[in-house]
Amino acid sequence: MVEPRLTLHGSALSGHAHRVALLLRMLDLPHRVVDTPAELRRGAAFRRLNPFGQVPVLEDGDLVLADSNAILVYLVRRYAPGSDWLPDDPAGAAAVQRFLSIAAGEVMYGPGKLRLMALWGASGDPVQAAEVADRLFRFLEQHLATRDWLAAGHRTIADLACYSYVAHAPEGGLALEPWPHIRTWLRRVEALPGFFPMPSAPPRVAAPAS
Repeated sequence: MVEPRLTLHGSALSGHAHRVALLLRMLDLPHRVVDTPAELRRGAAFRRLNPFGQVPVLEDGDLVLADSNAILVYLVRRYAPGSDWLPDDPAGAAAVQRFLSIAAGEVMYGPGKLRLMALWGASGDPVQAAEVADRLFRFLEQHLATRDWLAAGHRTIADLACYSYVAHAPEGGLALEPWPHIRTWLRRVEALPGFFPMPSAPPRVAAPAS
């Protein structure tokens, strides 16, 4: 049996890895997943793939690519060119990029950071992270009040990039009940063909690197 060309190094509890795994499944791309816990990410072999020691890392033949949002862009451009996952027009591409930046910024340093602190004892200022999360949720709630998807009139990689840590915000102590439009958007993502959930995390397991 021929091994899949694509290999995803990740962790089941990493929202960064989950967003890539979702797209691989939704694009119906054969791939294998290599579970990469924190102790392996500290080793020399993994640091050759990503010197920052973070997941996910995608191997596609001789290509090694780190950073979840970069991987999302690569997979669409390489395996689904011209699809509406990533619009080609300047305004559409810019709208997606805006939310990829939000995923790496407010999503990560709001609900993502609170989850890291609550579950793995990561360092940080919970008050500041909660303020970031509140601003993010207020923005998303207003944004989604008049639209179904984040960046376009259809799903894009922007929705996958922002989904996992918002959906798992309660693990960091953030309630989603006050945000009906966000919850409707989450259910819309969950109804996409190929969707599978990121597992809920038990408290205080080994800390992920991302």
